[in-house]
Amino acid sequence: MTRKKLSGFVTQHAIYIVLILLVAGIALKDPRFLDIGILRDILLQNSTRAIIALGAAFILITGGTDLSSGRVVGLTAVLSASMLQLSDYPRRFFPDLPELWVGLPIILGILAGLVVGLINGWVVAKLNVPPFIATLGTMVIVYGVNSIYFDMKPNESQPIAGLRPDFTNIGSGFFGPNGPYSIPYIVIIAIVVSLIVWVIFNKTRLGKNMYAIGGNVQAATVSGIRVARNLIGIYAIAGALYGLGGVLEAARTGGATNNYGNMYELDAIAACVVGGVSTAGGIGTVPGVLAGVLIFGVINYGLTFIGVSPYWQLIIKGLIIVAAVAFDIRKYLAKK
Repeated sequence: MTRKKLSGFVTQHAIYIVLILLVAGIALKDPRFLDIGILRDILLQNSTRAIIALGAAFILITGGTDLSSGRVVGLTAVLSASMLQLSDYPRRFFPDLPELWVGLPIILGILAGLVVGLINGWVVAKLNVPPFIATLGTMVIVYGVNSIYFDMKPNESQPIAGLRPDFTNIGSGFFGPNGPYSIPYIVIIAIVVSLIVWVIFNKTRLGKNMYAIGGNVQAATVSGIRVARNLIGIYAIAGALYGLGGVLEAARTGGATNNYGNMYELDAIAACVVGGVSTAGGIGTVPGVLAGVLIFGVINYGLTFIGVSPYWQLIIKGLIIVAAVAFDIRKYLAKK
């Protein structure tokens, strides 16, 4: 392999090389990190983050950004959890609410996220508000709405707990015998969502339009793409994914508060950028986003596993993010 081909290979697969080196480095420190049970735990803990990051990828590929995702996660977690408590739990959010079909609050949570996404898309596409500002405003509004709901009597800002097992089983249940070789339901859901998003990105008109808008919005408009309609649809899909992530996070942890999802938006954006989604728009893949999520999952779990201080973990994550953005900008400038 020539030097040029080697350089091209490294550039093309840098994200996966970093992930392998990261796992290898931690495993050298403690070989137990390669146990199948550790991989299962990492996948379990990061499945909802993968779904949220895939939602953020939709927006980033169009050349925008979405700061509201974390607060949407919190809203939908609280909304679904508040309607799925045990009937004999002493501090029920709705004391007189009859037992609902478990799918109803889940659907309502996803729809709530979709509505927030529609609002974001409409503000960006129709009012021409920059995505950063539009979603910053939505982030604050959604947190305020969620806090008001969370503070209603008789709950009065108490953590929502005592969730029904048919709901929590979605987040903590699994196929197969109990042990490291079991497959959590939530991981399967994340895989199915990833496959659906891959199809949208690569096999649908919406996906092609999304890349075109992110590559050059003026050229997309001239070519006949209805930019506003596509943007509203893209933001709506992203919001629905955030809603699903919030519902699954409540199911996984067995509770919810209005602070759920705090800073998730930054983790989602960071995972996308590290995974090769261009900050300039028009570039991004599902495997890259998932690899970015895994890198941060390995950092969070692996460095804690070998006893590295959480403060050093933040420094390492920050350096990786800056390096990824710098690499992305360098590639962008080289193409111009």
